[in-house]
Amino acid sequence: MSIPILTYHSMNITNNTYSGNDHVALAADLQMIGDLGFRVISLRQLVDWHTGYLSDDQMINSLVITMDDGAWFDYYDLVHPVCGMQRSMFNIIRDFNKTVSTNKRVQATSFVIASPEARLSLDKSCMVGQGWWNDQWWSDSVASEIMNIECHSWDHVHPMLEHVSQCNQVKGDFRFINNYSDADVQFAKAGQYIGQILGRRPDFFAYPYGEVSDYVVNQYLPTCVSEHGYLAAFTTQAKAVTKEDNIWALPRYVCGRDWNSKDGLRELLISCLE
Repeated sequence: MSIPILTYHSMNITNNTYSGNDHVALAADLQMIGDLGFRVISLRQLVDWHTGYLSDDQMINSLVITMDDGAWFDYYDLVHPVCGMQRSMFNIIRDFNKTVSTNKRVQATSFVIASPEARLSLDKSCMVGQGWWNDQWWSDSVASEIMNIECHSWDHVHPMLEHVSQCNQVKGDFRFINNYSDADVQFAKAGQYIGQILGRRPDFFAYPYGEVSDYVVNQYLPTCVSEHGYLAAFTTQAKAVTKEDNIWALPRYVCGRDWNSKDGLRELLISCLE
């Protein structure tokens, strides 16, 4: 059995077509997913299945939906400076859930960048400097049971930041988080900050850019669980999750890279059933 994880980026807005706007894509995909007979499960259910707490029979025709980066477009309806009003990913899911029975409702996960300083800087350099990347919505999102909040690192080692938590200032590549000191910030410190906001530490981690070092997968994460507290971590390797996959490197598909149309996603999902 394999279970696909579909990943969206709410800041991917270049126009108002499926291929140029992850909001348009998600709204179309939710209906198509149901029409194909899939049901959307939570990330925790997937991990519980992977670790043997849920059976294969309970996971038939299941998939997971995640978001990366955690900007305001995940949660709030906003007027994009070029493309106009955008329904948030959260509200797209909420709208969909109002049209289906309880057992077909969708719960997604947003992987957020922890550092408030990094988010403030990236808001100015990567968006329009309107304060659209803070954490005031995280608790409300979790309480809604529509979109959970998990960790996408301390600072994403983002190339637009003046300083990143990597000892040699290598930016834009998470594979260079390859020692305890850097990993402690990107994983443990990030989880601690998110935990202060939510009242509980995050359980899951998504690697920035989907990249990961051997040190993190084979040493830091499996041997320092008492320090970082994570139960699983996710790459962007383009395949569905199987029980043979490493719990610290579970794969995910990415909208726009692995499919860019409804027909493309349909083919991808059907292949996961074979």
